[in-house]
Amino acid sequence: MEILRCEGLSKVYGQGEARVEALKEVSFSLEKGSFTAIVGPSGSGKSTLLHILGGVETPTSGKLFVDGADVFSRNRTQLAIYRRRQVGLIYQFYNLIPVLDVTENILMPLRLDGRRADPGHLKELMRFLGLEQRARHLPSQLSGGQQQRVSIGRALINAPAVVLADEPTGNLDNENSRRIVELLKASNRKYHQTLVVITHDEEIALQAGRILRMEDGRIVSDERLD
Repeated sequence: MEILRCEGLSKVYGQGEARVEALKEVSFSLEKGSFTAIVGPSGSGKSTLLHILGGVETPTSGKLFVDGADVFSRNRTQLAIYRRRQVGLIYQFYNLIPVLDVTENILMPLRLDGRRADPGHLKELMRFLGLEQRARHLPSQLSGGQQQRVSIGRALINAPAVVLADEPTGNLDNENSRRIVELLKASNRKYHQTLVVITHDEEIALQAGRILRMEDGRIVSDERLD
């Protein structure tokens, strides 16, 4: 079943000689529960595309549908709700709030949304992430891999339809990178969430079921591996 579809997404920054076409007529769809990697050189438009899929940036033209609804037909308030409830974003830099402990960082999206956590779901998620013994630790008391697990928990706490990860292992050593990728794959299987990962690492990309390759703002190949 289709969960996401984009039609002719384009993004232009600047004007005149400073004009940059970051995305050029990008179109594709994703099936519910799929795992897709987006690869390509720096400046190819990967991060811009991910930010548009997450509702963080708006396209210059084109449409994005998630669960059959036109994302950018929403007003500002509705778009903020989309970002909080339907997508989970994971970045290379963990962006944790330093004065909040692990549990508080994970629960932040719910609190911003004025909702309370389901205690059972929170407990299950903490166990899934291997963070039960770190629940009251501050980010400064965690390793890089542990901090990235907290950021994954923050992305998953709302049970979003789509999880978007931008170079999630970029700041980690090989062993922690392997663990984070395994965790993302496990969450994809366990929670049946659609996973999209931007990566420069071909080994990570090859673990996805599908690889979209980008160059110069366009998708130049679409390879299915499963």
